[in-house]
Amino acid sequence: MNRLRLLTISSALALSACAGNKAVEAAAPPPQGRFAPAVLVPEAAPQRQAVAAVSIQPIPAESERLPVPPATRRHAEGPPVARVEAANRAAVREPSRDGYVNAVQVYAWVEGALYRLYTAPERVSEIALQPGETLISVAAGDTARWVIGDTTSGTGAARRTHILVKPTAAGLRTNLVIATDRRVYHVQLESTAGTAMASISWTYPQDALLALSHADGARASPPVASGVGVEALNFGYAIEGDDPPWRPIRTFDDGSQVFIEFPASVAQGEAPPLFVLGTSGRAELVNYRVRGRYYVVDRLFAAAELRLGERRQQIVRIVRTDTDRRRGRPS
Repeated sequence: MNRLRLLTISSALALSACAGNKAVEAAAPPPQGRFAPAVLVPEAAPQRQAVAAVSIQPIPAESERLPVPPATRRHAEGPPVARVEAANRAAVREPSRDGYVNAVQVYAWVEGALYRLYTAPERVSEIALQPGETLISVAAGDTARWVIGDTTSGTGAARRTHILVKPTAAGLRTNLVIATDRRVYHVQLESTAGTAMASISWTYPQDALLALSHADGARASPPVASGVGVEALNFGYAIEGDDPPWRPIRTFDDGSQVFIEFPASVAQGEAPPLFVLGTSGRAELVNYRVRGRYYVVDRLFAAAELRLGERRQQIVRIVRTDTDRRRGRPS
């Protein structure tokens, strides 16, 4: 029996020596009713794979990079015509309810803006320029289907030029360029079947900010503000609520101060106090200065109210309708 065991071990050692480090591909099935002796098979050494050499190029500095071809830039920004159309749409000023004084739509003049004037056949619409402003020329895109003339009213410093516009049919569109000795107006004309604007005119905040004059012009009032750029003015405010005689004409800001403009009649009665509405909706008094017919508030706000009276209060609300991302949200 011991001899048989020695023969079995010797045979196993001989097989292992012959196999070396090679793995056994398949083992013979064990005999029926007996267990085959376990044989330790060493793992085959991993084969090394050839790795191709990769050449890594350094990233060029910003100053060494080639500029983006103009054609590629134009493709990324869209066609030039689309960019022009987008700029024109953004520059158009439409009539607003708060901008009406009776039947006259009063725009705030801003350099480069396009002002809409809706007209209708058999109706004459008027464009009123600033008193004392001298007309130099008027040019229309379509002179065949639009009747355009001008006239004047008043004398001396109160002399005022009026451009008269009338379409010959509905569904027409053209533009009007009015050049004066002070500025250039760009008006977008559109005719409808029966709705026409009686008149449009402008206010000039940049002039009012420099100095406000009394009605008789005998002496000038102190300037409302100084060092304010016209391009920084924001007119995104709506005036809502009651309609008292002192109801503000418009509200605008320069990025840090809010200017509330009142009609000239505000000097003939009691001036309303100003309350700013906080985040909780409660009204809080705010510090402001009176400059002529302007309230100057040294902060921005999202909503404010002018209140006057005791039993039956007259309330006019001023609400900011847009937020300039460069300035952040109003406080």
